Amino acid sequence: QVQLVESGGGLVQAGGSLRLSCAASGRTFSSRTTAWFRQAPGKERAVVAVISRIGGRTYADSVKRRFTISRDNAKNTVYLQMNSLKPEGTAVYYCATECTDWDNLICSYWGQGTQVTVSS
Repeated sequence: QVQLVESGGGLVQAGGSLRLSCAASGRTFSSRTTAWFRQAPGKERAVVAVISRIGGRTYADSVKRRFTISRDNAKNTVYLQMNSLKPEGTAVYYCATECTDWDNLICSYWGQGTQVTVSS
């Protein structure tokens, strides 16, 4: 069993930065594809960034060049550095791992989510 705990969310002004963390217990991230998703009010959950088990990275077009996903194997933690935040980035952000089809939200384990609010 894997438990994922997200942290780092909060309120930030447009143009600001936040770093989200996703800490895993039970299993390691290093050999698993892990992703960040977000769900804005009234919208469907969608993938934001993915890091594969071999370190390849994929980003949604809307966050390219502003967000960076990374992994610290020693700390068993995955991060999402978010820069130049926009009000449309307001959402609950979720971490998930053992993802086989992130476009369709097919991941084995999910965190509880952390709220990010970007004020204009």
